[in-house]
Amino acid sequence: MGGVRTRTVLVTGGGGSGRTTVAAATALAAARSGHRALLLSAEDPALLEALFGTGGTGGTDGEGASREVAPGLVLSRLDSGADFRARAVALQERARSALDLLGAEPLDDDELAEPPGADAFALLRALRAAHDPAGGGPYDVVVADMPPVGRAVRTLALPEHTRRWLRRLLPPERQAARALRPVLAQLAGAPMPARSLYEAAGRLDRELAAVQAVVESPGTTVRLVVEPGPAAVRALRAARAALALHGLALDAVVANRLLPTASPDPWLAGLASRQRKALKELLGDCPDGSADVCELPHLGREPQGAADLGELAERIPPPGPPPGAAPGGDLAGDRAEDRAEGPWTVEDRLADEGVLLWRLPLPGAVRETLSLVRRGDEVVVTTGPFRRVLPLPAALRRCAVAGARLADGELTVRFEPESGLWPARD
Repeated sequence: MGGVRTRTVLVTGGGGSGRTTVAAATALAAARSGHRALLLSAEDPALLEALFGTGGTGGTDGEGASREVAPGLVLSRLDSGADFRARAVALQERARSALDLLGAEPLDDDELAEPPGADAFALLRALRAAHDPAGGGPYDVVVADMPPVGRAVRTLALPEHTRRWLRRLLPPERQAARALRPVLAQLAGAPMPARSLYEAAGRLDRELAAVQAVVESPGTTVRLVVEPGPAAVRALRAARAALALHGLALDAVVANRLLPTASPDPWLAGLASRQRKALKELLGDCPDGSADVCELPHLGREPQGAADLGELAERIPPPGPPPGAAPGGDLAGDRAEDRAEGPWTVEDRLADEGVLLWRLPLPGAVRETLSLVRRGDEVVVTTGPFRRVLPLPAALRRCAVAGARLADGELTVRFEPESGLWPARD
């Protein structure tokens, strides 16, 4: 990417917790630190205009609608409906000959209604474009205003899940048999998948792989926004487990809209006291500096204009450099083959205990909502409503699961070598 290694911050949290405001303040803090920053948001244009105190946001015609809203800060507003319509019309144009052959009448732009899930794909495409030299960069920092945490985790997991489904439905190795397709079709008594289907699947897989590389990059972290209270503590724990399951690093927890503790009003003082109690629990859930905890005050109103946003930006930590970043570094260091095999580690205790330990960090997970199922060379791990299928490291594929334990925010699975599959030890 033009010699620049991009830092990506994904801002999510509970509904109504102030995610858009924190995302905007994070991007502004980055710009004020001397970085060229990009803020991606699908929020209502009127809210963004009020937040930045600008005379407009550059229009509402899709993800290309962007403008500089502060020195060094570019705002790009995403319009998933416009994105879907543009891509659907383009697809119809490419398939026009087939549609004409079938006698089908193409749909006009104003007939196309955005289907569920289109917003997730539009956001992922925008994230990928922000890291592409042709996408208007290079940017030092990209801040994404994500949906609420549950939808955000599912959106970020979508590339990995979709690629796995593609590999199961259309295994790439079957393309090698295309020369034998007519013979195989006669033997099977059914037509074999067309070459164009594999080609389309290959293009989609490459696009998804590029997005997955951005999501899994060491330079990508999550910033979680909460409004302190009992529900926020429970939500933080569930969110941390979900993020850890998918290998997403949490760099900061933003405690938003904190009330002053010295209010003479007993009702406000009581509410502030409950907030502080919850904040103490939040701090306890982020031990040893595993994530910064940033406190933002309640302004007594919704943030309006550059002055309010600037006040919050002064209190929020600007994104640091990507881990391992070096002058002249670029995104090449974030390729899949350069990353660790996964978020897990394998500990060899064969000599002493005759087992291998597979460790997966899951801070915030609770035993009651955690499950583990072995399926061949994969393990299906579920925490709460979130699930991930993890490929087993090669050494563990020849072992049987002997037990599992959740303690201190870490899932430890014991594997014992299977006789006949493991080399004999002297």
